[in-house]
Amino acid sequence: MKIRRLNENTRKEILKELSGRSHSGNDDYAKTVNEIIDNVRENGDKAVFEYTKKFDGADISSDNFIVTKEEIDEAYSLVSDRLVEIIRHSIANIRKYHECQLRQSFFTTDDGIILGQRILPLDIVGLYVPGGKAAYPSSVLMNVVPAKVAGVRRIQVATPVGKDGKINPNTLVAANEAGADVIYKMGGAQAIAAFAYGTDMVEKVDKICGPGNIFVALAKRAVYGSVSIDSVAGPSEILVLADKTANARYVAADLLSQAEHDEMASSILVTTSDGLAEKVEKEINAFIKELPRKDIITASTDNYGYIVIAENMDDAVSFVNDIASEHLEIVTKDPFDTMTKVRNAGAIFLGEYSSEPLGDYFAGPNHVLPTNGTARFFSPLGIDDFIKKSSVISYSKEALEKVHEEIIDFAKAEGLTAHANSIAVRFEQ
Repeated sequence: MKIRRLNENTRKEILKELSGRSHSGNDDYAKTVNEIIDNVRENGDKAVFEYTKKFDGADISSDNFIVTKEEIDEAYSLVSDRLVEIIRHSIANIRKYHECQLRQSFFTTDDGIILGQRILPLDIVGLYVPGGKAAYPSSVLMNVVPAKVAGVRRIQVATPVGKDGKINPNTLVAANEAGADVIYKMGGAQAIAAFAYGTDMVEKVDKICGPGNIFVALAKRAVYGSVSIDSVAGPSEILVLADKTANARYVAADLLSQAEHDEMASSILVTTSDGLAEKVEKEINAFIKELPRKDIITASTDNYGYIVIAENMDDAVSFVNDIASEHLEIVTKDPFDTMTKVRNAGAIFLGEYSSEPLGDYFAGPNHVLPTNGTARFFSPLGIDDFIKKSSVISYSKEALEKVHEEIIDFAKAEGLTAHANSIAVRFEQ
């Protein structure tokens, strides 16, 4: 971990370092992704199967492309009863939280005028679940459950397979418990392309959600416009804002919880306490020696790990708002009061017993969060990602007559005489 005193120079240095993790500017990757998308768009399932063989080493065909009931049953036999119960408990928490986000259509009436908003679920969505270095059944739950709560008609899940052509059983059980309608054995940019444009076996979707590697992220960016997407997810990140009251061992453990995701993950402590900074550094070094994924953690903390010491809490909070971290833990004497000064964060964890993994797995709020500073303007995945809204307008003749001349004059001011005429013909003598 790099230790820095917070000043204008270190602020700029750290922000520049973190922005370098963005997926923009990866021209070599983008070229490959565009070639994959074009191939899938042109050749459909055949291209998907070929890429699965090339990248995952698995022989997938139309015969084994879609996960069967027998494969799901086999997955249950390989997963402990305890984990199934934990998954069900997590689903209940996620469902309860997201049900609070549901909104109703509304209508207002006033003297011959009816105005409203109609809210409907999307018809079909494609949800991507990462594979590769680790399987993430928790990501299945965080994507599928909100879509189910929103009322999406058809939920399609895509996830990479192993060389044996099988999906991690934990992922399969999670998808089945959450209510996925179909699970495809495909990953990478080819899966995003299949969702975006459809194939003989994959229905074209309205929206693609879910995190993935750089190929997935760039593919989502490339197909945006043909379909909607949730966001272009970057590497994981955590920022801990702490004062001298924080437990150094807890803080160190929480910082490393994100560093183990991948070498590009970012872990930052911002504190007003020199003593805490010193203790956290020692705890981090001790933990790294013990943790199995220490190679990944070391690469992450060496490149994107910082302990930042601020002069006061106002400066610390200002820096927190600049970073706009995916995960923010506030471990101060009064974390709720500190939170009122924070404007930019994906998910906020308050107090020393609200560790970030609580949000990853169990609490209920979504763990699909804005990264790379986009928490300044993006929100966590939620019900709003799986609905669409239509405006409703109805005027009686009498209501329109009262304002028709204003509308005509406004249209003429913009030079749009056909617009003006559309109103004027209704009041011709």
